[in-house]
Amino acid sequence: MRINPQLLFVLFFISGIIHAQDIANTVHNLSVSGPGTIKASSESEICIFCHTPHNSSPHQPLWNRPDPGFNYTLYNSSTTQAMPGQPTGASLLCLSCHDGTIALGNVLSRSAPISMTGGITTLPSGNSNLTTDLSDDHPVSFIYNSALAVADGQLADPATLTGPVQLENQQLQCTACHDPHQNLYSDFLVVSNQYSDLCSHCHQRNYWDLSSHKLSMANWNGTEPNPWFHTNYITVAENACENCHNPHTAEGHSRLMNYISEETNCLVCHNGNVASDNLETQFSKTYRHNVYGYTGIHDPEEDHVVQVQHVECEDCHNPHASRQASVSPPNANGFIEGVKGVNTNGNPVNTIQFEYELCYRCHADSPNKPASPTVRQIVQNNVLLEFDLSNPSYHPVEGAGQNPNCPSLIPPLSEASLIYCTDCHASNGTGAPSGPHGSIYPQIMKFQYETADNTPESYQAYRLCYECHDRLTIIDGNGNFARRVHREHIIGEDVPCNICHDPHGVSPPPGSELNHTHLINFNTAVVSADPQTGRLEFVDQGNFAGSCYLRCHGENHSPESYQQGPTYMK
Repeated sequence: MRINPQLLFVLFFISGIIHAQDIANTVHNLSVSGPGTIKASSESEICIFCHTPHNSSPHQPLWNRPDPGFNYTLYNSSTTQAMPGQPTGASLLCLSCHDGTIALGNVLSRSAPISMTGGITTLPSGNSNLTTDLSDDHPVSFIYNSALAVADGQLADPATLTGPVQLENQQLQCTACHDPHQNLYSDFLVVSNQYSDLCSHCHQRNYWDLSSHKLSMANWNGTEPNPWFHTNYITVAENACENCHNPHTAEGHSRLMNYISEETNCLVCHNGNVASDNLETQFSKTYRHNVYGYTGIHDPEEDHVVQVQHVECEDCHNPHASRQASVSPPNANGFIEGVKGVNTNGNPVNTIQFEYELCYRCHADSPNKPASPTVRQIVQNNVLLEFDLSNPSYHPVEGAGQNPNCPSLIPPLSEASLIYCTDCHASNGTGAPSGPHGSIYPQIMKFQYETADNTPESYQAYRLCYECHDRLTIIDGNGNFARRVHREHIIGEDVPCNICHDPHGVSPPPGSELNHTHLINFNTAVVSADPQTGRLEFVDQGNFAGSCYLRCHGENHSPESYQQGPTYMK
């Protein structure tokens, strides 16, 4: 009889699957015939290490091991809606080996423990020995019902768990993820966790489907440390959840993070070894958002207005949402999608729409926020108030500026344009990653912005301003009033832009449309009141005209008036 080779292949394939599924071919075969390094010295029975047909414990299914009898330290975090209890059901049975307290050969059906090779008694230390501290492991033995799914908002309805991931008496147990009798996938998983397939049966995170951490095909370049030390996958997309999380023996217990240091979970990839941008280099610069300076302060459930000063990567980025998506000011781009913030009225928003709403979390109503580096006539450290659209002047972050005639703007910028906070505050250097991670310039400026008095004018000294405002238009001595006055002060007197102009904005009161237009808010470390009149102010007298009352560089302006035309100063 001639055998069909295709049928023969199928038979061998099926036979291979059945053989692979056989517990005898897994490390859970602790008998002398077991394939692992941990096994009995002479015992030939396989099932006896867990089951017995007679004199079993009250636990199903015919359990052959004593209860551990311990009170375990349980998983806990501020974001969990579940209520893990002391292990029950299948989880308790698993722990009779995997907590490392009971000898592997200690079974109820034998009067003496089964001896193991090498004198091994309990499960040796390692990833499979969970110990009695379960705070670093995925929680088990909690009720998983529709009420929990609704309360959490990002869990699958348990009614959908009809496939390989299943509950035990409405509780999530170890057996929801692990099948102790077959190891078709690593770690006895019931389904592969490549692309976090197993995780996504229960966890359905908002934004996840479009996020870079789900879709990126970037891989590790081999430079230590290995970002995926507990997986066998080679791309960001394949690791998915496990880029950051470790379901067992996690170093960062709350939310099962790979590392206890929050920023390490990010920088192990965002150091140029996986992600193309090297943020680790940016955070080593002198002026930075110092993510290294705080540990254990940030919490996902903290107030929208940050109450205790700190900064972590996840204060600005939602790792389940972050992606490349370009937008126009003031809209929030994909890198900061899905984070909470504070709107223009000081009210909390759970998902920001505009970039500035993120900045307002720390730089508006937050206590202990960074103070202004410049001593101003009108002191205002709350950037929400500085950018308010009712101000006499402001840089156009929330809306178009108040000045209808600003000829120095470099096209395509116009008086109707809006800008981002990060157009000024961002990492410096050619090809630097977006955002205010780190800079060699104070206040995490993207370009140089000299503020010291008596600074000789140059393109480089005030490049931050000259990125948007045409240098020649500002310092051209043959132009209109604004150009001539700027030239006299910036070049003739070596006065920096910062001495007269407050780069954020001037809030009322006492700022008014008469004396604080054009971002005029004098640096009082350099400029003082006019001793003759006692006044310190700029009086706006219309288009390219005004008067100053002040004392600066030893000269009194009592006032000094500036007008359009050839005779522009008197």
